[in-house]
Amino acid sequence: MKVVIHPTYFPSIAHFVAMIKAETLIFEVCDNYQKQTYRNRATIYGANGRLDLNVPVHYSQKNRQLYKDVSISNINNWQDLHLKSLESAYSASPFFEFYIDDLKPLFEMEVNNIMDFNFKCLDAIFGCLQLPFQYETTQVFEKEPLNTLDARALANSRKEIEQNFKPYAQVFDDKHDFIQNLSILDLLFNEGPNSVIYLESQKLHL
Repeated sequence: MKVVIHPTYFPSIAHFVAMIKAETLIFEVCDNYQKQTYRNRATIYGANGRLDLNVPVHYSQKNRQLYKDVSISNINNWQDLHLKSLESAYSASPFFEFYIDDLKPLFEMEVNNIMDFNFKCLDAIFGCLQLPFQYETTQVFEKEPLNTLDARALANSRKEIEQNFKPYAQVFDDKHDFIQNLSILDLLFNEGPNSVIYLESQKLHL
């Protein structure tokens, strides 16, 4: 099965279910950038519930830009803020110490382009999952790709597709219960090596 999907910032569990099950993984790289999506946002489980980590970007609604041309705004030290947020949210999780050293370089390197950075994040996560990061990219934008499962809608945070994933233990679930479909980081820090088995066993709604 071919699957076309957006490269997003530390993608959701739904994204990874789609990617894990793809025989051919195709990333959409020819689309226009859209605000308020998971292209530059990851949602984690903080002490007060859902917490969005947003990568600031330079983008003007007046002049449409291709996603691959959108640059990151590094005026504020957002990388340090995101790392501290992860430490605060997951330092008590079972596998935080096991993976954080592999992820820290992402928050210390110089980054200028959001799509390029998202691919670096994806590569790091696939490495943590001990999976090969093999993919193709689109050559043109197709509104309705043929013979392909279109999972690009998973990047839309405003009209998020409801999932029904099996609960797993989360750090603050005693306060806010299980929260569905967070960033892959939530699953990784809580389930560790069992993450791949979990992803393979879930059913995806599109």
